[in-house]
Amino acid sequence: MTARFTKWRKSTRSDDGNCVEVANAVDGTIGVRDSKDVTGPILEFRPATWSAFTGGLRAGSFSR
Repeated sequence: MTARFTKWRKSTRSDDGNCVEVANAVDGTIGVRDSKDVTGPILEFRPATWSAFTGGLRAGSFSR
């Protein structure tokens, strides 16, 4: 799955640069990358998968 991602953004809750960046592609794919290695690999997710993941985060389904 290859896509062009634009306008990378990171959480306003990020600390000390230890965070990820997220971007959308024209085809709806969501890209996630390490903010410290912007030329490194990009994880790509379909919109439904990303929504399920972020919904789980909001619901507290994952523990630290």
